[in-house]
Amino acid sequence: MNIEPLLLSLKVAGIATFIVFIIGIISARIISRKLFPGKSILESILLLPLVLPPTVIGFGLLYLFGKNGWIGQWLMDWFGFQVVFSWTGAVIASAVVSFPLMYQSASAAFQNYDQNLENAALTMGASKIKVFFTISLPLAWPGLLAGLVMTFARSLGEFGATLMIAGYIPGETDTIPLAIYFAVESGRMEEALMWVIVILCLGFSAVLWLNTWSRRKIIFVRKA
Repeated sequence: MNIEPLLLSLKVAGIATFIVFIIGIISARIISRKLFPGKSILESILLLPLVLPPTVIGFGLLYLFGKNGWIGQWLMDWFGFQVVFSWTGAVIASAVVSFPLMYQSASAAFQNYDQNLENAALTMGASKIKVFFTISLPLAWPGLLAGLVMTFARSLGEFGATLMIAGYIPGETDTIPLAIYFAVESGRMEEALMWVIVILCLGFSAVLWLNTWSRRKIIFVRKA
């Protein structure tokens, strides 16, 4: 059994989730707490990947990171680095597609607790950074964890945008969704079924763990 698609999928999803987690927290923290002209437009842009077909997202990434794209040409000229047809392209595609899930979860998490706790700490002389790590982050953690799990699950199953920008190169960009598609195209139905079962188990395990953890958290809070 060739486990390269599994290892690559976990690698791509893990890196994409880490990137999205950091950027999602920072952007949600800044945007959710402020009112400014164009806020609704900005949030709509950030959430756009939720409603766009993956192929449209893939085309946009290809336009930006392709050989003649704005970013792609710059990376090639200055660093000799190519995003298209590489696992890095798969990471970028997964990150863009899954970002709205993390942003929504983080935005809700930072608004669903009493902000007076932060204000009290600031009044007592604590720095904003200390308040964030000792008060804001712990209070928002349940929502952030939910976003983290859903982001990983979504990154793991990304197909359309990945195919557009990364293509299908065995051993390089053959994530599980791509392996399933091309196995079916080649008539290797047993192999496709095997990978379907694997990704179903991974996705189900992630959602089951999140639901179980959330339920235990609710019970603990009620008892407390």
